[in-house]
Amino acid sequence: MNHMKLTSILACCLTALVLLTACGNSSSGSHRPAGADSVITEARLLTIERGQGYTLACIRDPWKGGLLHRYVLVPASDSLPASLPEGTVVRTPLRRALVYSSVHTSVMKELGMMASVKGVCDVKFFTDSAIAAGVERGEIADCGDSMAPTVERVIAMQPDGILLSPYQDASYGQITKLSIPIIECADYMEYTPLGRAEWIKFYGLLLGREHEADSIYAQVVAGYHAISRQAAKAQHKPMVLTEMVINGVWNVPGGQSYMARILQDAGGAYPWGSDKSTGSLNLDFNQVLAAAQQADVWLIKSFYIHNYADLKGAYSLNDQFRAFKERKVYICDTNESRLFEQFPFHPDRLLQDYFAIFHPELQPQGTTTRYFHPLP
Repeated sequence: MNHMKLTSILACCLTALVLLTACGNSSSGSHRPAGADSVITEARLLTIERGQGYTLACIRDPWKGGLLHRYVLVPASDSLPASLPEGTVVRTPLRRALVYSSVHTSVMKELGMMASVKGVCDVKFFTDSAIAAGVERGEIADCGDSMAPTVERVIAMQPDGILLSPYQDASYGQITKLSIPIIECADYMEYTPLGRAEWIKFYGLLLGREHEADSIYAQVVAGYHAISRQAAKAQHKPMVLTEMVINGVWNVPGGQSYMARILQDAGGAYPWGSDKSTGSLNLDFNQVLAAAQQADVWLIKSFYIHNYADLKGAYSLNDQFRAFKERKVYICDTNESRLFEQFPFHPDRLLQDYFAIFHPELQPQGTTTRYFHPLP
């Protein structure tokens, strides 16, 4: 075997080793997947690596560890490279996307690629008027329920990618047989607010808006850190309670969730801050009352709580909390607000709301909030 041939073989082996490392199967939930050249810095479930003629995006399984999916992104204007790593090939930019969540149509709109939304599922949950108008005009296909999409409509719209939020042991039904790339958008399972927001880089690559995505993320990071530095100057950290009991269950963010992190970064004290869960805690009313009866601030997202009478009517013992008695309840009207669509990729905006509520003494005169307002 001559020297040049040996060198070529070694180079190929090294390339394969790098790709395997980039999509490493680490089982630890506290570390981002390895990848020395990844453009990702904060997200723990995503790596993005450059290759010759392609980009490799690896998504880690947030439930079991290891690899959930990997995507080989190749510009549609280029020929497929002769050699590609294992993974789902996606030709970019996406031009005919089927999107399951308004969170992702919102980021597509911000990146200037709303025209690439050609189909949606669960259309009733999309609050953007452009989606409703597109469906009405027949420009955007209504593909039915996300749990069982209408396959005939999916086939008719000819998507070049399907963006959906994965769940544990997901199967996705008949659409897996259509040879359409399924993009598993696991951003909602990230561990930190900025980690989730960094997924905009992935969507930027999918949509041919890489530079725009990088710019948006850089602005978000700068704004988030500026607010958290200001909040750190507070002399007192108010105890913060979130949500309310519904049908006997009170869901609160786990102590290691990105929602708990935002509360703490805004200068709040969280009753379950020592908890190690990254998801939600399912508690009953008495458990919450025992831990947070003296909470200084109570934050609620609801479409039917409009005043204190409504809050007491929802559960008669809600008036036992200090925040209720002292009129320190703040409401986000989910019928009117676009919180759920905006904050995943703009946690700085939600952080600013919380900071203003928790520490009005540190705000400039005339500061207003975007999502949460005092309950009348």
